[in-house]
Amino acid sequence: MASSPTNPTDPANPVHPTDPTHATKAPPQADPHADPRRWLALCAIVASTLVLSFDTTILNVALPTMATEIHATTGDMQWLVDSYTVVFAAAMLPAGLIGDRFGRRRMLVAGLLVFLAGSLIGVLAGSPGPVIAARTVMGVGAAFIMPLALSVLPSMFGPTERSKAVAIVSTAMALGMPLGPIIGGALLEHFWWGSVFLINIPLVALGVVACMTLLPETRDPAAPRVDVLSTVFAAGGLGALVFGIIEAPDRGWGDPLVIAMLAGGAALIAGLVLRERGFSSPMLDLTLLRQRGFLWNAVAATLVTFILTGLLFVLPSYLQTSLGYDAFGTGLRLLPMMGGLMVAARGGAPLVKRFGPRPVIVAGLAVLAGAAFLGATTGSGDGYGATALWLPIAGLGFGLAIVPAMDSALGTLPRERAGTGSGLLQTLRQTGGAIGVAILGSVLAAGYTGKLDTGGLPASAAHTASDSLAGAHAVAAATGDRALAAAADTAYLHGMSVVLIVCGAASLLAAALVAAFLPNPRPAAGEAVTEPSGSDTGSGVGAGSGTGTDGVRPVAERAADARQ
Repeated sequence: MASSPTNPTDPANPVHPTDPTHATKAPPQADPHADPRRWLALCAIVASTLVLSFDTTILNVALPTMATEIHATTGDMQWLVDSYTVVFAAAMLPAGLIGDRFGRRRMLVAGLLVFLAGSLIGVLAGSPGPVIAARTVMGVGAAFIMPLALSVLPSMFGPTERSKAVAIVSTAMALGMPLGPIIGGALLEHFWWGSVFLINIPLVALGVVACMTLLPETRDPAAPRVDVLSTVFAAGGLGALVFGIIEAPDRGWGDPLVIAMLAGGAALIAGLVLRERGFSSPMLDLTLLRQRGFLWNAVAATLVTFILTGLLFVLPSYLQTSLGYDAFGTGLRLLPMMGGLMVAARGGAPLVKRFGPRPVIVAGLAVLAGAAFLGATTGSGDGYGATALWLPIAGLGFGLAIVPAMDSALGTLPRERAGTGSGLLQTLRQTGGAIGVAILGSVLAAGYTGKLDTGGLPASAAHTASDSLAGAHAVAAATGDRALAAAADTAYLHGMSVVLIVCGAASLLAAALVAAFLPNPRPAAGEAVTEPSGSDTGSGVGAGSGTGTDGVRPVAERAADARQ
């Protein structure tokens, strides 16, 4: 938030106490953004972003049902999640720039319509392929919705109201995460699996109408141009890497196709970096990674997103198929994690104020590691009680790590680079989410198939049982082989335990890196600390939200100003 020009303590606006302009306080000026419809327009933004927040978690509770009803394998389920996330990550930066150049409201509405089209395809689909295609289309729409919904706030709200508007949008995003599994579970209890896409349609339609009638049009013709080749490099490189990681457990890491995809993906990402370095106004401003504060906060936020998305991928099948809860019950039983996250997101601000962000982030990562290692000790006879013990601890660790990491990363950016910096940060986090599902899903698949003995089954039944836990239970139900179901549950729990160990190790690695390399800016004596505006859970939601509006200035940004 810009400092008053009569503040003698503001180093950016030095005013001597004897200056006559400092003798009396200037009367408050009228807010130029006083359109009485602005709060209704904010409802349009909330409706638009709530759709994305729902879709981050609503599909997870449907995955076990889809594995049974449309015969989705573990690889299919990984792609059901990653087809959305990969496209979302790759297209976010060019989408934001297209909105800057051609009109943010126009492109936001276009993104909502694309998202609507993807949801309709999902409703009508009947096999994994069309559902993956639907999620891909939805990812394109989401890439326009997320940055543009936030970027229109400065045109509607002045400095005195902008913080409140950002907080409302961020809170709506945060609430959508825990509501997604509950709403998805309730729909699956009464309707078919495609109903998890149907819920998007009225929300998107409301968002389109509200945006068309209430939002002002804004644009920035000076924004960097969209480079088509860089966009192709980003989408192709990330997609190839994810494909190679997902296919490796089934084909083998030495398979020529897997090697080609991994090598090709790495080459395309390298080409993207080299090409963007040659532009004076790059679409992906990688020079920001030279700032230690931004780099290591981004590393922490990306690794936390990696872990969160992976856990939300492996947990629903365990709760539904192994423990026998329905989809709605599964959604309810995921709430302790979200509850711990939201408590930490609000309660971490006083800790950041007192100690600075670095020790809070390190503590959050350490707590997350402890929760993961505790979860890895779950036995086959423990039931939900053991899971309920570590889920809120994991949520607490997530919240303590992600909110100060996001706030501090954005706070290191100069005002003129806040937009590009937040875009880079969100792209890294979405990439971390896609890679998280790919790697941790592959670890799960390897652990499950390696532990499951299908030697006594016919070839077709053995293949079905090895594809997924739901497939093994379907074979067991058809043959009356209870021992197979029990063996599959044990094998899945083994794979999940390996995933949790990997998550714990990743958390400890991130904690060590942050402790060693992250600067720890702290507010000056007597300086207030801005409360984070909301939690960030891996769906593009962030404290500070990456708006680039300067409406909520985190501790690190004010501390950086004080040093200038």
